[in-house]
Amino acid sequence: MRSIVWLLSALLSTLALVPSGSAPAWPVSFVDVAARAGLTRPSVYGGLGQKRFIIETNGAGVALFDADGDGWVDALVLNGTRLKEGSRQEEAWTPGQAPVSHLYRNKRDGTFRDVTAEAGLGSKTGWASSVCAGDYDNDGSLDLFVTYFGQNVLYRNRGRGRFEDVTAMAKVDTAGTRWGSGCSFLDYDRDGRLDLFVANYLSFDLEKAAEPGQGTNCLWKGVPVNCGPKGLTTDTNLLYHNDGDGTFTDVSEISGIAKVTGRYSMTASAADLDGDYWTDVYVAADSTAAILYRNNQDRTFTDVAVQSGTAYDEDGRAQAGMGLGLGDFNGDGLLDILKTHFADDIPALYRNLGRGQFEDVATTSGLGVMNRYVEWGAGMPDLDNDGLADIFYATGNVYPEIEKHFPQYPHRGPKIVFRNRDGARFDDVSTLSGPGATTPHSSRGVAFGDVDNDGDVDVLVMNMNEPPSLLRNDYSGANGWIEVKLLGTRSNSTGLGATVIVTAGGRRQARAALSQSSYYSHDDLRLHFGLGASAKTDAIEVR
Repeated sequence: MRSIVWLLSALLSTLALVPSGSAPAWPVSFVDVAARAGLTRPSVYGGLGQKRFIIETNGAGVALFDADGDGWVDALVLNGTRLKEGSRQEEAWTPGQAPVSHLYRNKRDGTFRDVTAEAGLGSKTGWASSVCAGDYDNDGSLDLFVTYFGQNVLYRNRGRGRFEDVTAMAKVDTAGTRWGSGCSFLDYDRDGRLDLFVANYLSFDLEKAAEPGQGTNCLWKGVPVNCGPKGLTTDTNLLYHNDGDGTFTDVSEISGIAKVTGRYSMTASAADLDGDYWTDVYVAADSTAAILYRNNQDRTFTDVAVQSGTAYDEDGRAQAGMGLGLGDFNGDGLLDILKTHFADDIPALYRNLGRGQFEDVATTSGLGVMNRYVEWGAGMPDLDNDGLADIFYATGNVYPEIEKHFPQYPHRGPKIVFRNRDGARFDDVSTLSGPGATTPHSSRGVAFGDVDNDGDVDVLVMNMNEPPSLLRNDYSGANGWIEVKLLGTRSNSTGLGATVIVTAGGRRQARAALSQSSYYSHDDLRLHFGLGASAKTDAIEVR
């Protein structure tokens, strides 16, 4: 990718050698510093003791991104709303009390300031779903697209973190009510301008929705719960081409995106998954086969999920896909896929075999030891900077009323952390990862990034009907690290879709610049690589 240059920042140090045959102690501990940092506004989302309708259950994403271009990531926490008790109408909020999405500016001293109103993001209340970020107008500032049940919103960053709603002007508004889910900015035709992919979850009419226990798929383990998604009508996904003049054209049909039907689409990640230097799109789908839109290099896409081995689990079953993490867990320079699912199931871990082929190795890699929780936001960050991608995902049940019948399925759950042992096997270190991991919440979106610029990966988490968690990584080891930030010159300014491969100490690691991953969320665009005991990198390759 000749039109990309990169900025490197590194703090390099040496790790004392561990005696042969012994495993070092897990050096990562998470502490929730959200309250002291000033991230205090709750994400209101549906009922507290019961969720009558599916619209109340899915929650929303979060983002860690540099809104004002000062080199420190800011935090965006999406918000929902609530129905009036016993009603199908949304709560009538008093002025100033309506839940809105909140933008917190990083003050560079461990605290944040709520700048929602001055940033232009405080006017919309509704059922927010996901956020994706990208500089669609190539002015050097990150813009935002936020999906909703109802109407999505495109926020143009006018500079220094001040946004304006340009949805209608940019022609990315939709007719009627649709349930926007995952989204990603991507340059699918390599013209240097970011296009926009938007997934839709399902068609939903609140006025006609069945009450818990009163329709198809309205029971869970014999207990009446909200209905769906099975039995509800699916929707199709959208693709908008960037015309370069501030507007987009809907190319969903001619591109082949809308031809994929019968899916409950959720999180969408755009990256080069088959190594052909063209950006593909992978979509986690709830209760149906996942989608892998292969870029045909002619402005069209074909769903190759089944052929690639990424549609189902290792036994050929559709899973309730919700969250996605992309990374290189085995150090072969290829992007692998982590996908999270519902309770009584385990995540999928698709190992990239090359040339667009994958193999689900979740069971053989050790992830099968945990299946109690509903799994949401996920990623493969290197939490201890040893050069091996670990696994982190958030949990939280969608049925608050279930816990009194089945205590083993709690509404609030911990964060699950798996340590990468050797590039092939993972160890569950959740209980060893500090109070930030073990304190239970009903969580959804997760974003990963170096919030305090200290060289380890921190985590921002959306919690249902609570303030967010900001998990500071108090890593205690001496491993080195490097962060790579991509800056496009003739290509898109943030290098979205590019893959970076770092080689250090004989080990290769691949990471991609993503507009969306985890669950409905956006990560710090500075790609973080642990270097272990190495004092320098041997090579950095940008594809």
